[in-house]
Amino acid sequence: MIRQRKWAVFTLVVCGAGLLAGCTESSPDTEPAAETSASVSAAPTGASIPDVVEVVEPSVVTVTAGQSQGSGVVYRKDTVVTNQHVVGTTRAVTLTLADGATVNGTVVGTDEIADLAVIRTERTNLPAVAIRSDLPRAGEVALAIGSPLGFENTVTQGIISGVGRQIPAEQTGGRPLVDLIQTDAAISPGNSGGGLFDARGRLVGINEAYIPPTSGAVSLGFAIPSATVVDVADQLLASGKATHPYLGVSLTELTDAVRNALGVDAEKGAVVVRVASGSPAAAGGIRAGDVITKLGAENVEAVEDVYVALRAVEPGDRVDVVVQRGGDATTISVTVGEITG
Repeated sequence: MIRQRKWAVFTLVVCGAGLLAGCTESSPDTEPAAETSASVSAAPTGASIPDVVEVVEPSVVTVTAGQSQGSGVVYRKDTVVTNQHVVGTTRAVTLTLADGATVNGTVVGTDEIADLAVIRTERTNLPAVAIRSDLPRAGEVALAIGSPLGFENTVTQGIISGVGRQIPAEQTGGRPLVDLIQTDAAISPGNSGGGLFDARGRLVGINEAYIPPTSGAVSLGFAIPSATVVDVADQLLASGKATHPYLGVSLTELTDAVRNALGVDAEKGAVVVRVASGSPAAAGGIRAGDVITKLGAENVEAVEDVYVALRAVEPGDRVDVVVQRGGDATTISVTVGEITG
């Protein structure tokens, strides 16, 4: 997995409005995504960009949730997936389809952790997008389709700039964003929830954020990989909620000042600021002031690495956590819990 260890100072822009807490509710059973997605043919290998866009455009919609507007992708014939921050706490939304028709939609599940939401639509014959399960390679063609600044079905072209990208919590104002796809296809406010597609029109990610030019960036956009989208969307459709591995620690970066104050030898790691009462970390014996240097098979050099490592395990798994406590390295066995997004 490619990792980005050094961070420039920039402002991250989540490319839609309405950064509010999410809401969930149970939804009725529906057909597997694979069945619907398989019914939509991707463009043939070597197809021109206009031909690919013609195939994909009907599967991209505009999502209006109160004062917030973003984009969405048809996941199943009666379901649209978008970002959680697009819908916020709004339950009733409006969808503008590629043919110009406007239909009502109901948010049936949101996941704030993954920043994804699913919407059930009044129309039940929408063309579901073809989904690519494997990660694209750096250098592949990337097409971003959405409604930036309200310009519906806008297409921008670029390449996949990288995978496995991470954005630290201090730049997001909340949890760090991890395991993202980076692209130089232009992404702007309103692209949130829209699709990032490959050269055959297969969905490779849901666009989520970009770094604006005012921060010195040039075409730095980020998308949630389609494998994550499928995992979370299917959970939301099955039960109205999605679960994630949970350790139960609050973390901060290991700086020279913190290192000296704690008297630890570790050069890199994530400092445990607080351990939640009754959490897996507390049960295992992790303490505030410990510096996590390894979790499972992953070395931890920064806070984001802990979240990356947790992505590789399942709730109920037992993992070894290596911590620096004073001048000693200690291995602690922890049974990973779960948290609902």
